This record gives sequence, structure tokens and C-alpha cells, in this order.
Amino acid sequence: MIPAAPDATELIARARKLLAEHSPATTSRIDFLRARFDAGLAWVHYPVGLGGLGAPRALQAVVDAELTAAGAPDNDPRRIGIGLGMAAPTVLAYGSEDVKARFLRPLWTGEEVWCQLFSEPGAGSDLAALGTRAVRDEQSGDWIVDGQKVWTSSAHTARWAILIARTDPDLPKHRGITYFVCDMTDPGVEVRPLRQITGEAEFNEVFLTGVRIPDAHRLGEVGDGWRVAQTTLMNERVSIGGGRLPREGGMIGKAAATWRERPELRTHDLHQRLLDLWVDAEVARLTGERLRQQLVAGQPGPEGSAMKLGFARLNQLISGLEVELLGEEGLLYSDWTMVRPELVDFTGRDAGYRYLRAKGNSIEGGTTEVLLNIVAERVLGLPAEPRNDKDVPWKELAR
Repeated sequence: MIPAAPDATELIARARKLLAEHSPATTSRIDFLRARFDAGLAWVHYPVGLGGLGAPRALQAVVDAELTAAGAPDNDPRRIGIGLGMAAPTVLAYGSEDVKARFLRPLWTGEEVWCQLFSEPGAGSDLAALGTRAVRDEQSGDWIVDGQKVWTSSAHTARWAILIARTDPDLPKHRGITYFVCDMTDPGVEVRPLRQITGEAEFNEVFLTGVRIPDAHRLGEVGDGWRVAQTTLMNERVSIGGGRLPREGGMIGKAAATWRERPELRTHDLHQRLLDLWVDAEVARLTGERLRQQLVAGQPGPEGSAMKLGFARLNQLISGLEVELLGEEGLLYSDWTMVRPELVDFTGRDAGYRYLRAKGNSIEGGTTEVLLNIVAERVLGLPAEPRNDKDVPWKELAR
């Protein structure tokens, strides 16, 4: 007989037991996080033995509140956002039991950082056109990967990567792709910084030369990588566009603070525009909350694409308004030093930084043009865009 999933009362009791046995005051951060995962309180909706208890996802908030109130450490989700938001749900859905057991614990505790090897030069917006090849070594069963990826966040700090590669060029582009977990410490992996308009290099180019991946690190069936990737991509858009913010959090908080602190800069026109954007930001925040509640009932749907679209549009409008509000002062840029940050910080530094960094919001995590197509076809049910390459073998496509 399968035991019933714990309710809120039992989860609170389990959280207090964890705190009693591993006091945050005397237990190291990593040891506490490991114990929390083993107690099934990391993500309570995951299966028993994989950091969860098979409980309703909504009850995670009950556990989080209990542990936060006791001063327990968190697992720094900003630093490991790709692992938590994209790799973990894909590993859970498509990984073997051994793969789940190997990867999910250090992923959740943050001991192993993940990145995403998807976009390529010439295959970003049209991701299914990717050309990185994975060829099976018939003797060992391993896959040998050669190719190049681009716009890879956290590649310079990642231990593991989720990777899609072409395994059958004779099939149409969506059908000849397979999905893998790649070891970023392999000698065939080279990571090069990719400097952005901000001066930073949070993105990277990744060159893969003869990288050997065991077949055990394949997620899903051979040739079914596009379907597996959809799980990653839907979670990615929710992760980027549906992040939890307090009222006046994010870009609108920065602009509102400037408005309050600098009354000499105010004009009637800017006031009206700021009010409009404040309302839009609040609508986006509450819509994100509703989207997260929908996740309780299942996997994210294409609505996450709409959230990501709104996120990019709002960030660019608000950061533009802040620069305009500050006038010449808004055009100043404090530091062009090339750095390789471990965190993506959309609101960091000064107004000029926020304005420049926001330009990337309409590219990263799916371009605005691609997401508009998804919303049109999968949310609104409009006719699909004509595609004359749908049934053509990938090797015959013009590139």
C-alpha cells in the first residue's frame, strides 16, 4: 500500500524535526542543505528519495516559511537557477533512476552548477536547426560530440550541462536531435568569455571537440531530443519571466526610487508614464503569481512564453524611462571593466547598466519573435506560420 502524501501539519513536524537534529546555528550550510534534501524537504512535490515526499507542490511554501523563520540557510537559487529551473525538471522527467539519484542532490544544494548548451551560431532563434553532432561509438556505446554553442550563461562556473545535439542528419530538423548531460570538465570542452554591451561577460561560447558522453547520460530516447527540450524550454521561460518579486521589486522599484529621491527631475509626462508602467509591472507580478499557482497542478504551459515576453518588454520600457528621467546623468556608465559574474543581475549597478542589460532580455530564453509565434499558435490558436523545411532532411537544408 502506497503511503498517503503528507499534509501541511506533517510537513511542519518534519521541518521542526530537521531543525532539531541539524540546528542552523551549529550546522554548516552545506551539511544543512544535504540533510534537508535527504529529509524530503527540498522540493516536497518530488518523489521520495529525490529530495521530496510526493506532497502537493503548494505545500513547499509551508516548509520554506518554517525553515526561514528558524534562520535556516537557503540554496541560493539565483546562482543555480539554470539547474533548478531547467535541468532538474528535465532530469526528473526523462532521466534514468541512476541519473536522478546522481544529479539531483548536488544540483539542489548548489554544490554542482549547471548550464544549458542549446543555442548555436546560426541556430538560436531557429533552435531546431542546430548542427552540433553526436555520433555513437559502436564499440563503447558512448557518444562523441563535436560542435559549438553560444550565449551560454554560467558555462565558466558549471560542472554539468544539459546539451542537445544532432544524431541523425538524414531526418527533418526536429526529429534527429538527442538530449544529453555533458560533463563540463571534459578535456574536449573549451569555454570562452563572450563580452556584452555592458562590458561584462556573463555569457560564453563553448567549443566541443571529441567530447565523450556515456549513453547512460542520455535523457529520453535517441532522436527524441526536441520533445525533451520542450520540457526545458517551457520551464526556462517560467523561470525567467515568472520569478517571484515583491511589490515594486525589479526594474520598477529602481525607477520608482529614483522618482521619489529626485523631485527636481520630475515632469508631468514622466509621471504619467511611470504610473502606467507601475500598473503594468504590478499586473505582471500578479500574473506571475497565478502562473506559479497553475504549476501546482502540472507542467508549465505556453503561458510561460507570454510571461517572458512581458518581462522583456517591461524591463526595456522601465529602464529606458529611468535613463530619460535622469537626463545626461542617465547616460553615464560607471565601469567598463571586463568581469565574468557568477550571477545574472538585471537590476544591478546604475541606470545606464540596467538600460543596456535589459536589451538582452528580448533575446535570452527565446527571442521575442519566436515567443510571439508560440503565443499565436499555442495560446491563441491562430494558424501556424508556413514552414517549407518541416519535412526536409536536415542535411539538405540551406545553412
